[in-house]
Amino acid sequence: MCGISGAIGLKDVSNALFESIRNLEYRGYDSCGVALIEKKRLLVKKNIGEVESVYRKENILRHRSNIGIAHTRWATHGSVTKDNTHPFLSKCGKFAVVHNGIISNYRLLREQLIREGYRFHSETDSEVIPQLLSKFYAKEKNIELALRKTMNVLEGTFALAFITTYLPDHIFCAKRESPLMLGIADETKFIGSDFNSFIDFTKNAVIIEDGEYAVISKDGYIVKNSITGEEVAKTIMKIEWDSETSKKGGYPHYMLKEIYEQPQTVQNALDISEDDIADLSNMISKARQAYLVGVGTTFYVAKFGKYTLANLAGQFLPTVSSDEFMSLANVDSNDFVLAVSQSGETYDTLSALRYAKLNKCPTGAIVNVMGSTMARLVDKVILQGSGPEISVISTKAAISQMAILVRIGLHLGIKNKKISKQTYKKHMKDLRELPEIIHGILNERSGFIHRIAHRYCQVKHWLYLGRGIYYPIALESALKMKEVAYVHAEGMPGGFLKHGTLAMIDENINSIVFMPPKEDKKLYESTLHCVEEIRARSGFVLGIHFDARGKNKDLFSEELILPSVSPVVAPFLQVVIAQLLAYFTGTSLKRNVDKPRALAKSVTVG
Repeated sequence: MCGISGAIGLKDVSNALFESIRNLEYRGYDSCGVALIEKKRLLVKKNIGEVESVYRKENILRHRSNIGIAHTRWATHGSVTKDNTHPFLSKCGKFAVVHNGIISNYRLLREQLIREGYRFHSETDSEVIPQLLSKFYAKEKNIELALRKTMNVLEGTFALAFITTYLPDHIFCAKRESPLMLGIADETKFIGSDFNSFIDFTKNAVIIEDGEYAVISKDGYIVKNSITGEEVAKTIMKIEWDSETSKKGGYPHYMLKEIYEQPQTVQNALDISEDDIADLSNMISKARQAYLVGVGTTFYVAKFGKYTLANLAGQFLPTVSSDEFMSLANVDSNDFVLAVSQSGETYDTLSALRYAKLNKCPTGAIVNVMGSTMARLVDKVILQGSGPEISVISTKAAISQMAILVRIGLHLGIKNKKISKQTYKKHMKDLRELPEIIHGILNERSGFIHRIAHRYCQVKHWLYLGRGIYYPIALESALKMKEVAYVHAEGMPGGFLKHGTLAMIDENINSIVFMPPKEDKKLYESTLHCVEEIRARSGFVLGIHFDARGKNKDLFSEELILPSVSPVVAPFLQVVIAQLLAYFTGTSLKRNVDKPRALAKSVTVG
């Protein structure tokens, strides 16, 4: 997972390139590099570390150029070293390349190139690209033909960009299954892995599709088919986000800012047209078998959707982790696959959808990023409108997706005659009140959660327990603790306790139990049994519940009390509490909560 940026203009683009690549740092941040053409010579500066650190260390901003490419890396092939950092130079020193994706046949290509006299300085798959460009240019004396021949021999996925002293006033870029787009401003043209790379400079974007390449100059751009070399007509898309929404806005971290934006993102989810909700609901209803897919946080969101649709609509949808979908699902034109993704570029989820489409299976997606590969791939997309999520940790995007899934469940419930119109109206009223309730929790409970997080931040092991729909809440909440604080946290259904896990209960392991409202009587009582089983063995339990203070005296070791709400919206409040608990634990432990080690925002490699 990496971020690619490029800029070419009438004037010096060094500062614009710096801002551009810094805006992509959430995509990868273990190393960074830049290539400029300065006085008709290629200049490459790179090192390990975050963008600002590398720019300062290498004194990059002292160099002036009207053309450059940049890259911020999250290591996949090769460890985090300067040699493995992009950009990479060709043997002849005339091509500088940046790459995102995985070249699956790089070992074969590398061995062949070594036999032909080419030398390699890194462990990466990416370094074969500049060598191939150099090799084919030496034969063809044509940059575009060399690029097309290179694309033809590369197997796997890539978004790549390069500059060359053979044509020092052009940037070349190409794409196959990794995100890439152009930003079009009057005096400067940009390339980037996503909108954030150029949103400070222009809202005009051109999406590069698979099997296309682009040639960009200060005056304009042209997009071509990589097989035929023929020009492809492109439409300029207007980005609806503004650059200020991706700034911290006074918060110490993007993660906290994005947690506090959740009332608005839930409202945005409620404002999505009923027609869009109905379209996905109808596609589920018509299918012989419908599936929910996602990976990581979105897998847990999908599992939440599974319980929601079962509870509200009486319809069972298997939930499959995207990376396992092809091993489990046997789909055809009678089925339906609904994917959940924040970025719309997640490799595993795109692979699952492509597999479905290959088998003529209808597809849908709930996605946050307009113009993303997934948004364009599926038959029906809901753009959730959460705005840019810069922290690597997904918070507001996930809670928005949960709200959309509840709306789908309610619509399907009416269609399946599992709920009455009166019940539908009541639940929609509960949902409409949810933004204000979340707002109140953020303002009124944060200090107390901070104190609890600080008090128990040294605990090394946590069990996160929930029953029914609170099981996926437990899974997602445990994942947040792992991601942010690097603390071992294990989410599981409460019923697992008596089937082995109780043996682990001692003074070294703490438990968090997500209690349903008492109105959900059966689920409340079965969850209460979990608490009693742990407490009977002198185990620590942090109870997150909806009862009035004092009603659970001596039941919980610690408690976080939530306002009384209906069972339909109760899980949302539990998620918000768990996000804050993970955030404050991470900050208490001095973790880099926006950029956790070894993680990247949207995993676009397999």
